[in-house]
Amino acid sequence: MSATPLAGLRVLEFSHTVMGPTAGLLFAELGADVIKVEPAPDGDRTRRLGGFGAGFFAGFNRNKRSLAIDLKSIEGQAVLHRLVPAVDIVLENFGPGTMERLGCGYEHLAPLNDRLIYLALKGYLAGPYEHRPALDEVVQFQAGLAWMTGPPGQPLRAGASVIDIMGAMFGVIAVQAALRERDTTGKGQRVSSSLFESAVFLMSTHMAGMAATGLEMRPMPARRGAWAIYEVFDTAGEGQLFIGVTSDQQWERFVEEFGLQALAMDPRLATNVTRLDERDWLIPALQEALSKLPQKEVEQRCERCNVSWAPVGKPGDLFENPHLLAAGGLVNVFVSRFGGDGGKMAGLPALPMEFGAARQRPGLTRQPPRVGEHSAEILGEAGFTTEDVAGLAQRGLIVG
Repeated sequence: MSATPLAGLRVLEFSHTVMGPTAGLLFAELGADVIKVEPAPDGDRTRRLGGFGAGFFAGFNRNKRSLAIDLKSIEGQAVLHRLVPAVDIVLENFGPGTMERLGCGYEHLAPLNDRLIYLALKGYLAGPYEHRPALDEVVQFQAGLAWMTGPPGQPLRAGASVIDIMGAMFGVIAVQAALRERDTTGKGQRVSSSLFESAVFLMSTHMAGMAATGLEMRPMPARRGAWAIYEVFDTAGEGQLFIGVTSDQQWERFVEEFGLQALAMDPRLATNVTRLDERDWLIPALQEALSKLPQKEVEQRCERCNVSWAPVGKPGDLFENPHLLAAGGLVNVFVSRFGGDGGKMAGLPALPMEFGAARQRPGLTRQPPRVGEHSAEILGEAGFTTEDVAGLAQRGLIVG
């Protein structure tokens, strides 16, 4: 079994920021030839983001080739159209109407290749909102995710671009389904996924819970817990651990390991259901016991009694995480603020999947490209001569 099962597929990616680049990354890491189409002369504007977005380009654009082309010109559009007959998938995550203005909408490209699968990654699927622009953070608030994440009265977005990434994953799943159908029909089609509906999907269990109980959902910091011991605990010093005790058997092992005989014998704590009713005093009692122990000792005891636990980590901890380092969980990516030569190598997360008995992980084949780094190569594969490419570059229609 290969870790590159999509080898042989060719993808044109029109994208920026997170959602589209993530979809392209998934295809690229799984073996597809992904051509990132960037606007000439400056390339994807994501390259120039600062603050929270400074790592977006390096994080989501490895294993791709860059074609920088001026699609605002009719001649540039004609150049791009010559690539389409040899392409399996087009993906884009621009605002409503943008691809159509660039002459690269589904209605422009589908007649050039009846096997083409066109993935439109949008803010909303069909309905009254479909022409609105959207952002990850916008739909987190709109769908209730921010309300569920923050304390009561303080809605808070998730700490990563979870909806952008999830929307990209649903888009890739839709493409894979369309590829399977193409095997039977020989025909491509337009497929789509969106930010809002992806965020709504995350509300499924909350909506079902409301229907099942007749009760309104509470934000997660004030939720009605399903498990009595499901909490962050302080340890001696400054360390913190999250500990989850999710069965009665785990409870028995937990109190024995930590020498909590009084709690073990208390009939009010015999089952998880009864323990839930005692959280007001039980959690402080456990906190008092654990806060006297060094973090490393608490970790070792949790490991011995086989309950779920984790230190409260930070993103920077992952660069040195022994589990990730031991098994190819990080790949060495060249991180450059503006996609140029000035930068450094950093271990970034590999795709979280394995293939075959050898448990192969998708890996790195190309560093994030410079603007137009592969333009001449890509156009040459489409039949453009060296003179053609030089002429296009001279007229500013491509970079490369």
